[in-house]
Amino acid sequence: MIKPDELQSLQSGHRARLRQKFLDGKLADYELLELLLTYAIPRRDVRMLARQLCKKYGSVIQVLEAPVESLLENDGIKENTVAFFKLIHKLMSMDCEHVLTEKPIFHNYDTLCRYCKLVVGGKPIEEFHVLYLDPNLQLIEDETHSVGTVNWSAVYVREIVKRALDLNARSVVLLHNHPTPNMSFSQSDIDITKELEIALSKVKIDMFDHMLVSGDVIYSARNNNYLG
Repeated sequence: MIKPDELQSLQSGHRARLRQKFLDGKLADYELLELLLTYAIPRRDVRMLARQLCKKYGSVIQVLEAPVESLLENDGIKENTVAFFKLIHKLMSMDCEHVLTEKPIFHNYDTLCRYCKLVVGGKPIEEFHVLYLDPNLQLIEDETHSVGTVNWSAVYVREIVKRALDLNARSVVLLHNHPTPNMSFSQSDIDITKELEIALSKVKIDMFDHMLVSGDVIYSARNNNYLG
């Protein structure tokens, strides 16, 4: 039978090897999550917990994006661990937002996609956001336009146009999510995209794109030829 001090020594050695693998860039997805958990839950073997969370949510990023209520349903996950996850998630989104305010969005399209996933990915209900851009296509503001239900969120065309004018925006990126994985633009999504594009064009504001996050997939209205 392993004594408590021997078990602690074994865990300490395993965590040291895990940290070294991370520094060497050799960690698998579940091992990245395991390493994170060692800082949130320092006195417990978290290998099985990391595997279970990755299996349930799909990836480390999806674990970080998961709703607080959902995370707390997992055995071994307490409020301090959820807070730790959400802090990391917030820092990641802040980093992306900083990049998008510094350079034109089309120079950082990968960052834009990553930011969109961080903002609305994993949400259990639909959210509709508007990213307002300046004349250089740099981010002025990301605003939550509405929060809806599991399959619907309201879009108020006049409010978006007015807010764009108030911010002196020259372009906008629409962003929303579908809680159902791998679900592309619905016909109503396409219709409201075109309606907004026409309304914005009347005040000389461009529609740069409409991004849709569904599961781990991101769809672009521009790439799907839904924009004029």
